[in-house]
Amino acid sequence: MTIQFKDESFRGDFSYANSPSNIPRFPFPFPEDEYMYSTNIEPHHAARAGSPFENAFDVDEHYVAEMKDRALVLAEDPGRCQALPHMETAGWDFLELVMVSKARDYPDLFKLTMDGDRWHWINKPLQIDDTFTFGDSSTLPCHPMEYIGRQVQGDHAILDQRDGNLWMDAGIITAQADWSLDFDIGMNFFEWHAPVPLAHELGVFQRALKFLLTLPQGQPSRRLNWTLTVNPRLDTSPENYPKWGPDKLTVTPENIGEKIHLRVELQTFWRLPRSNAILFPIRTYLMAMNEVVTQPKWGRRLHRVMRDLRPELVDYKGLSRYHPILVEWLSQFDDGAPTSPGIFPD
Repeated sequence: MTIQFKDESFRGDFSYANSPSNIPRFPFPFPEDEYMYSTNIEPHHAARAGSPFENAFDVDEHYVAEMKDRALVLAEDPGRCQALPHMETAGWDFLELVMVSKARDYPDLFKLTMDGDRWHWINKPLQIDDTFTFGDSSTLPCHPMEYIGRQVQGDHAILDQRDGNLWMDAGIITAQADWSLDFDIGMNFFEWHAPVPLAHELGVFQRALKFLLTLPQGQPSRRLNWTLTVNPRLDTSPENYPKWGPDKLTVTPENIGEKIHLRVELQTFWRLPRSNAILFPIRTYLMAMNEVVTQPKWGRRLHRVMRDLRPELVDYKGLSRYHPILVEWLSQFDDGAPTSPGIFPD
């Protein structure tokens, strides 16, 4: 396996883009021509070679650039990485899961050697070569959650399970879609989902929690979530709203194809062995509208989804200012032909 990592940015000049070979592997989130909230959870097992679902933790051409952006965010705001004191064991669980998975799935990029508790970890893309004692945080440069969180794409929350609920008690969150770890830390499942419209009335979160509380070890699950964002900016946190909020005012019919990005989260759920916590990775993928519509099926379907999106969801996802312009722009790519089932391009 050879991945050509891109030198790009998610801020400033926004040089981020997907190569032609990377576009078809994008996790397009709409299996049908319409959208409504649903639990939409399925087993997270290997699927479709070359897709983001092939391996436990997807590594693609944006890996190095994303890790550089994470380092910038944490330097500006260390509060984006927090763990309550009782989550130390869960941090080691997280580290083990990522290292073992990456060394297995990408042996040309990552190597893990274990001699009892003495571990040797090599991350070639980031030029990391460390030896440490598993379970002894003093042998790492930082908390185990932060150490490995700086080396894996996507945000990662760790949810403690107690009192028949899940609690967001740890996380490394630098690429969130308008929510705050600093605000949500210590909240339970229903408290941090409180702002979401319609889903509560539909019972989506009640069913999701019931499923997650019984999630077995060794049987991870996944789902896709989505929103739209202006510019390929990973960090759209409330803390930095003054930086990204005004971007919405820059969208015009002429630049909408390059400005508006489909922002998809591949969310997975893992039961951790020692702590019994649940690891909740939120891997973000970005794709400009101009790139999306290179796949005819996606262009047709996205027009229909956006055209028929319920007003409550338009408002909640922050699309109101440019939604009519986007629907009109997408209409040119919808020839009325039927679309095939599923998310993959034809």
